[in-house]
Amino acid sequence: MRRSVRAFDACLACLAIAVILLITATCSPVSAQDVLPSWNDTSAKTRITDFVRATTTEGGEAYVAPENRIAVFDNDGTLWSEQPYYIQLGFVLDRVKALAPQHPEWKTKEPFKSVLDGDLKGIAKAGERGMVELMMATHAGMTSDEFTKIATDWFATSKHPRTGKLFTEMTYLPMRELLDYLRANGFRTYIVSGGGIEFMRPVTQQLYGIPPEQVVGSTIATEYELVGDVPVLKRLPKIDFVDDGPGKPVGINKFIGLKPIFAAGNSDGDYEMLRWTTSGKGSSFGLLVHHTDAAREYAYDRESAFGKLDKALDEAEGRNWLVVDMKKDWKKIFAFEQ
Repeated sequence: MRRSVRAFDACLACLAIAVILLITATCSPVSAQDVLPSWNDTSAKTRITDFVRATTTEGGEAYVAPENRIAVFDNDGTLWSEQPYYIQLGFVLDRVKALAPQHPEWKTKEPFKSVLDGDLKGIAKAGERGMVELMMATHAGMTSDEFTKIATDWFATSKHPRTGKLFTEMTYLPMRELLDYLRANGFRTYIVSGGGIEFMRPVTQQLYGIPPEQVVGSTIATEYELVGDVPVLKRLPKIDFVDDGPGKPVGINKFIGLKPIFAAGNSDGDYEMLRWTTSGKGSSFGLLVHHTDAAREYAYDRESAFGKLDKALDEAEGRNWLVVDMKKDWKKIFAFEQ
């Protein structure tokens, strides 16, 4: 009997030890090596984790209250691929082809003719004016709900011309991990992109965990109408706001209402956003994604038609912005990599 009691007591002791170990493991802080697993252990990763640790440690000189931990991210080239052309441009090209039977005049009218002929150089020659014309022809003349469905359906089937993967699979895994890491440390994450706001909103929650109301982007004019007795928002063929370059700080102030302490981009179109974010007193962080990996993705910067990175790259060191070298700093770029 005594032997049985001793055995029972021994079992209880083992169980208690196991519970204590489990609780200790659960409550232990996450080490820097456990976060951002798709990042190599370079100085880039260390700078990010050091900043987050400093701004979230109460009592520290760099501490930032949770309500002020705002992080903003460009989308094209920062969160998802922008080569060989912007994903939204791919949507425009497909929309022109889908609508072409209703517009026989497009066969001879530029820039529509170049789109139908698959002539990217011809499209580029049309310049900003031509792009606006394409956008208005493919993005306006419908309700917001109708446009959302069109964009959602397109994302469900449309694939990247080089990888053959869905465009929704062309997101950068290390940047998605960074979004998760910041949110786990009390940051609110926003997209601030030159892309169309209603083009991005249908997929940002699924791709990045960013809800539609935390997306800032370019907009076309919209007005309230009654169709029969049903209220709708009608999209008009008129530019309302361009959220690029100097428009990004304006958009942040207009739609978010707080100055960020963390900003990430990849091109000169993000220059003003990074400058504004990292100006003044207090803790702040600027990050540039530098596309240096031609094998796993693309290598481009100063001469690129999409995502040109020139001025911001020249000034990054002097402004203490982190330049993330995709080839050196990232173990994986896309989740589908073997």
